[in-house]
Amino acid sequence: MAKREDGKETRLRLLNAAGEVFAQKGYRDAKVADICKRAGANVAAVNYYFGDKKSLYREVWQHALENSEVGVFLETAAGSSQDRLRDYIRMLIHNFASKGNVGRFSRLYLMESVNPTGLIQSAWHETIEPRRRKLHDILREIIGPGVKDLTIRFCELSIVNQCRMFVTINRSDVEYMLGQPIDPKLINRLADHIADFSLAGIRAVGKRKT
Repeated sequence: MAKREDGKETRLRLLNAAGEVFAQKGYRDAKVADICKRAGANVAAVNYYFGDKKSLYREVWQHALENSEVGVFLETAAGSSQDRLRDYIRMLIHNFASKGNVGRFSRLYLMESVNPTGLIQSAWHETIEPRRRKLHDILREIIGPGVKDLTIRFCELSIVNQCRMFVTINRSDVEYMLGQPIDPKLINRLADHIADFSLAGIRAVGKRKT
């Protein structure tokens, strides 16, 4: 029993360490030796528990999806479509600004977006696509009937990329640009600003219906 528990603990340490290294360096630049060193494990442990680096990467993503409260991405409260969009933006920017498991997932996501590996598409699509469809439905409600799918996707990209600054720009640079330290109150104010900015843009798009 002790050996089995030790094995579970080692496997978990490897998953957590790999998540940190992959989030920092991306799949291609991450070294198995660095992961094992951070986990306090023998290099052979990766082969023993996961088979190879590719399988470890897939397991890290699955672990991140299951443990990062990624459901926060779009489990919005009831209300008007505008209120639900505000909830979405608030939760998304908190996810990207988080330093915990959600933040790690966001950085993994960014690394995969910049340098796609093709290793996690199935898990990604199963988890993210349903939430994307919910966001698309909210945007359609705001814009009104007759809007084209590509227009909805343009709006989605505009919103997500405003919120993504915390993983695309160094945190200290964001603080420099804002002129003050980042704290929960500032993040909430920024989320409200992005929501106001986005809703004004979406309404303008709705008038064109293109």
